[in-house]
Amino acid sequence: MSDFVTLSVEQAGKLSLAVLEGNGFSHDHAAAITRSVVAAQSDECHSHGLYRLIGCVQTARNGALDTHAEPEIIDQAPAITKVNAHKACSLLSFEMGLPFLIEKSRACGISVLAINNSFHFSALWPEVEAISSQGLVGLAMTPTHAFVAPTGGTKPLLGTNPIAFSWPRPGRTPYTFDFATSMIARGEIELHRRAGKPIPDDWAIDKAGVPTTDATKALEGAMLTFGGHKGSALSTMIGLLAGPLIGDVLGHETHAASEDAPGKPHHGEIIIAFCPETFLGADAQKHLEHAEDLFEGIIEQGARLPSQRRFEARERSRENGVTIPKALHDELVALVVKR
Repeated sequence: MSDFVTLSVEQAGKLSLAVLEGNGFSHDHAAAITRSVVAAQSDECHSHGLYRLIGCVQTARNGALDTHAEPEIIDQAPAITKVNAHKACSLLSFEMGLPFLIEKSRACGISVLAINNSFHFSALWPEVEAISSQGLVGLAMTPTHAFVAPTGGTKPLLGTNPIAFSWPRPGRTPYTFDFATSMIARGEIELHRRAGKPIPDDWAIDKAGVPTTDATKALEGAMLTFGGHKGSALSTMIGLLAGPLIGDVLGHETHAASEDAPGKPHHGEIIIAFCPETFLGADAQKHLEHAEDLFEGIIEQGARLPSQRRFEARERSRENGVTIPKALHDELVALVVKR
């Protein structure tokens, strides 16, 4: 018997909807979450794919996630839109706020979408690529719970605090990156733990502050930032921009829900869009073409543009479907049955 299960992209979407709606999520929230996790799974971003449904359901069952709240759109300023998620998942808030972000970006040249009071678990690249697909430049940042020690420290204080960027390239896949400011996304360590695999010794430290290859000890201790003090400073910047600047909390002021307590898993996200046409007027196309010189120079050296493997995986998934561990598939199916 195979240890893996292959689903078509459509089947993966139906399974996700069944899990979420079967556990009390409204159709709109379930659909927004499904679009994100299926996109990640299709791009073989396993740590943010179907596996994330388990955390969504657990958080909802623990009473920390409103599965029906309607996002509240707030027209804050000519270039700023705020969305109060009201303790629901951030993804529906993003989708509802996106048209305002795009419109204001084209009017002002730059626009900000601030999402407050939200539960955020997802990859950021689908959001910035939704922006670049409109011919705009997208940038997104969000804090997480305190999982990461600042450089020189030994205890969790910072989040994995991801940042994502996407530059439009008409007729081509965009230039996109999305990475945690920790050495690796926390979900990758969780997947190593589930698989019983060791992790590299520069990903995390244990409770005593000693580097560890044990995924379980890493999750009990603290993760490390990439690039030492540089990653630590970048993580701090993200925490400030997606926290106090938009009137939300710092990552270390949040914590995950448990069976015993609903926790405080809600925080903010900041998304920024830049409109080349508004910045540059009639010269916009010329300068966008000029940007291609940089991408071509990277490729000419034999280097790879970020996200190229994702885009290749996306094409494979469209043709061959997505493959997940059978244990994960069985766990998701069980969530549907136990509705």
